[in-house]
Parts: sequence; C-alpha cells; structure tokens
Amino acid sequence: MEKINSVDEYIQQFSANVQNQLSLIRNLIKKCAPDAEESISYGMPAYKLCKKPLVYYAAYENHIGFYATPSGHSAFKDEMAKYKQGKGSVQFALNEKLPVRLITKIIKFRVQENLKKHGKN
Repeated sequence: MEKINSVDEYIQQFSANVQNQLSLIRNLIKKCAPDAEESISYGMPAYKLCKKPLVYYAAYENHIGFYATPSGHSAFKDEMAKYKQGKGSVQFALNEKLPVRLITKIIKFRVQENLKKHGKN
C-alpha cells in the first residue's frame, strides 16, 4: 500500500460517491476553520488549529468515520444518538445523506474549544 501524502491523494482513491462526501466534509472544515492546518495523520485527513488536533475523518467500506475528540462528541451526544459511535468517533453510513448541519456545529464547537484553550477567544 502506497503512503498517502495529501488530502487530495486520500480523497482520489475512492469512488465518486465517497469522494463527494469526503470533499463535502473537507469544505465544511475549511469554511468553519479557515486557519486550520491540513495534513494526513494516522493515514487519514487531519486538521489542527493552534497546533492542536481539531478533527479527522476517514472513509471505510460502509461509512465515513468522523473524529472530533471525545469533547466534540460528548457535546452533541443527543444529536448523534442515532449514529453508531465510539469514544471520540461517529460513523455516517455511506448510503445516507451526510448530516451537514451537525458536522458544521461540531467543527465550530471544536474551533471555539481550541481557540479558548490557547487564549485566542
């Protein structure tokens, strides 16, 4: 397996439908956190703000995993109750529409959390 060096490379390895969903998440992150640093970490797209993890996401056979650290998930536990979850992760089924409003709220929450922790808010 070749090493993925960029988010573009990561997204391009998937089918068109999955590429569209991954690109949508990427665009939401860029809109909500324009100063976030984009990279590949743990083999998936990763974003840092104030040099600290913001969110990650990854495609799998039947879902997209979205990782916003435990705090990003616990703050929205009621809204995420209908999705399969793990500690600090949530799974969005590939055969369902992405919950754009929820993902946006989580990203904005994490942005504020990172800024506050670093005295920038």
